[in-house]
Amino acid sequence: MRRGGGRRRPQEVRERPLRAGRERARASPVRAAAAGDFPATRRGGAWMLFGRSKELVGLDIGDSSIKVAELRDLGRNRGYEIQSLATEPLPQEAIVDGTVMDAGLVVDTLRRIWSKNKIRNTKVATALSGHSVIIRRINLPLMSESELAEQIRWEAEQYIPFNIDEVSLDYHILEGSSLAGEGNMDVILVAARKERIDDYTSVISQAGLEPAVVDVATFAALNCFEVNYQEEMPGTAALIDIGASVTSIAVLHNGMSVFWRDFSIGGNQYTDTLQRELNLSREQAEAAKKGESVEGVPREQVDAILASVNEELCQEIQRTVDFVKAFASSEAPLEAIYLTGGGSRLPGLGDVLSQQFGARVEPLDPFRQIRVPARLERQLADVAPDSAVAVGLALRKVGDR
Repeated sequence: MRRGGGRRRPQEVRERPLRAGRERARASPVRAAAAGDFPATRRGGAWMLFGRSKELVGLDIGDSSIKVAELRDLGRNRGYEIQSLATEPLPQEAIVDGTVMDAGLVVDTLRRIWSKNKIRNTKVATALSGHSVIIRRINLPLMSESELAEQIRWEAEQYIPFNIDEVSLDYHILEGSSLAGEGNMDVILVAARKERIDDYTSVISQAGLEPAVVDVATFAALNCFEVNYQEEMPGTAALIDIGASVTSIAVLHNGMSVFWRDFSIGGNQYTDTLQRELNLSREQAEAAKKGESVEGVPREQVDAILASVNEELCQEIQRTVDFVKAFASSEAPLEAIYLTGGGSRLPGLGDVLSQQFGARVEPLDPFRQIRVPARLERQLADVAPDSAVAVGLALRKVGDR
């Protein structure tokens, strides 16, 4: 991997198991999902690496762009106000499938965002996603938390498909789980590759910023949903975050996240398929994906190719829905789908999902219940589809436990 500048591991990022984040003080019935391919229920989900109680800047580093959100807590249950909001594209070669390939490009982009937007707070919350993060719900005999801390590494070796020395571990005991069984308890186990944590915290530090929280991207998106859609909790819904290379899906039932998984379909797959099948340049394929006309390319050919990728996406979503129904022994229909992420901008995708699943489909509005000052209103239409993770991260505070 090529990097710009020297690499160092921030002192605060430790290799011991990290403590699971607690609920935010602002109570809400939503619980962040954590399951990989296993159903689970969990509230929160941040890995709190160090620190004091302080507001953080949400920093979502994706394959194709970097998104930043800074919130101000208005206090006295008055909600939040957006302070800073920015999106900057990344060169295609900077990050590939979640791996930092050119640290210099990422560092320069981070510095440019902070300078251009005059962001003074240098403490950030960031997130990991995709196959570098493994999340499992495991069932263990009842034991104290101190006993669990002593043997979690051994337990993790049975569930984590990586060398245990190559991951950082976090865990969370699910209090009062009805699925644990008598004499047992359910534990959410999270493992992230140290190399991926190092990659992200290294570029953040090189940019002059402090990585205060490492979260899971889907947890952050769910935190954003929690703040903005509290009145829409009953029933079964799916939150689908379509990124450049990975799609994350969380299924919620009555405000409780019951399943979460990532799969390797994203906006890039649409672009790559158009480019390959129609012999287009990258720029032409991107334009065609967005619904723009490309000289010499019949629109019906473009639509047919996009439909084939849509079919793959729907199949993965259906797998998730079927698994949840089987696990919960429930035939409850999927009532609503909330879309976020850059890939959710694909023209007509909402209609496709609505027809396939018979559900109401709408874009997740990350600012639905967040106050927006007049100076930032013009940006909302452009950045809203991409901002859910960044906003969810900005809801975190250093010192949460």
